[in-house]
Amino acid sequence: MALAIFDLDNTLIEGDSDHAWGQFLVEKGIVDAKLYKAANDQFLLDYQNGELDILQYLSFALRPLAEHPLEKLLQWREEFFREKIAPIMLEKGLALVEQHRLAGDTLLIITATNHFVTEPIAKAFGIETLIATLPEVVDGKYTGKVSGIPSFQEGKITRLKEWMATKHYSLDGSYFYSDSHNDLPLLKLVDNPVAIDPDDILGKYSEEHNWPIQSLRS
Repeated sequence: MALAIFDLDNTLIEGDSDHAWGQFLVEKGIVDAKLYKAANDQFLLDYQNGELDILQYLSFALRPLAEHPLEKLLQWREEFFREKIAPIMLEKGLALVEQHRLAGDTLLIITATNHFVTEPIAKAFGIETLIATLPEVVDGKYTGKVSGIPSFQEGKITRLKEWMATKHYSLDGSYFYSDSHNDLPLLKLVDNPVAIDPDDILGKYSEEHNWPIQSLRS
């Protein structure tokens, strides 16, 4: 039984859930449309270029969680999933997850996107274990700060190893599926790295190192 590890954004879904959540907040008038959209778009570009300051981004992205009651946030999240995420869940992504499930592998999503946004998405894929960036909660309310190490770049390795230590898993026979060069640290660590609809940097690296390249898009 091996670990089958999946990135989420632009891997199992055809889009970036973090950026889409920001767009949703703009569309609903929950945040300042002009200022928030410009910053949200710039952070996405920084991520794609491998230049994202993750702590600066999280300070921006987690702020709306601290500005609204949990009940309202959960209502918006349900609406967000229904309108923005369900339509971009990839059928081939669901099939890939099921393939590993039938093989008896342990399924795991690891993503830099925060746990609040990604929790229902992981559930929709039938994956119980989710390692995501954790928003800080104090007295049942989000503070707008991050708790612990963000699961981004090398942080994915740190968070994964912490989880593995509690479950007594190893990386023997492990798989990791991702689209992004930001995930190269973890891709290099697993036994079976697979590039899924990769960006240019990851695509080139995968070709040079004879890694499998797959598409889950129609």
